[in-house]
Amino acid sequence: MAECSHWPVHGGPDALGVPRYDFSTNSNAVGPGPEALAAVQAADATRYPDPAYAALRKALAAWHDVAPARIVLAGSASEFIFRISAWVARRHAGGGRVWLPAHGYGDYARAAQAWGLALEAQPQSASLLWACDPASPLGMPHPGLAALVEGLTEGQMCVLDSAYEPLRLQGALSLSDAQRDRVWQLWTPNKALGLTGVRAAYAIAPHGAQALVTQLAAVAPSWPVGAHGVALLHAWTLPTVQAWLAYSLATLREWKQRQIRCCEALGWQVTPSVANFFCARPASDDLAADLQRLRAHGIKLRDTTSFGLPGQVRLGVLAPPAQDALMAAWISIKEKQG
Repeated sequence: MAECSHWPVHGGPDALGVPRYDFSTNSNAVGPGPEALAAVQAADATRYPDPAYAALRKALAAWHDVAPARIVLAGSASEFIFRISAWVARRHAGGGRVWLPAHGYGDYARAAQAWGLALEAQPQSASLLWACDPASPLGMPHPGLAALVEGLTEGQMCVLDSAYEPLRLQGALSLSDAQRDRVWQLWTPNKALGLTGVRAAYAIAPHGAQALVTQLAAVAPSWPVGAHGVALLHAWTLPTVQAWLAYSLATLREWKQRQIRCCEALGWQVTPSVANFFCARPASDDLAADLQRLRAHGIKLRDTTSFGLPGQVRLGVLAPPAQDALMAAWISIKEKQG
């Protein structure tokens, strides 16, 4: 059988295995969080989770100070993205339209294409709108987010992807509590906890959207989150785990400033970011080839061409030894090129 040629473009392990120094993902490099890791390792995989996830939804709701009925469990952020896209397509009998940010996670568009949602250039004309803050790949706040939310009309659905909110290193979300209550908030704590291999996520429904919660639950498979994901999400709500996360952010801020200085010393143009990752434009005549050469050195960066940003790379913030390895490898590659 021929190998599928439609795998999504993503960072992390590839056909060459796990990179020794992986800048291509945005996982918390200070992690894994020890308490969260211990919880996952201690998960009882011999039993089914509660199909209603009653205790987990209660814990997540208490953490966010919302009603448990507003919590929707998901197998991952991607699973929720595809599920809600499918629901919108069915609701509009194939005529739904989706609005996407200029640069964003590829699964927004992939899900829209899979379910026949047409792309809409104007947010006010879309059935489903996507936002992410801080957004990948640039790591900046979503432009005009508050105005986007205020402009929502009856029947429109807006999903705020909060994957990197826990890894925000500067500033704060621009939405008020009332504005957050108007959107779906999608949370994936595995990045912040440095455990991206554990697939689990949840969404907080808008205030008063109980009918939509019921409908989204009806189109989900049974037990979308397994025992290890349940353990991860329970750990996420613990004050001690959140204290570790706060400690890790202080470390990431220091590492990020050092990593930016390293990139600038190589002659790379670094763009601003408020998250634990940033984009840069390397001094390269053939970036694709140079990235392959870096990969041969055990170093992987994320080419942002698939995000609509050719000629740039996205770098997750890693520890100083990884930064030094990147500098040494790049200098070696350029010296060989003469």
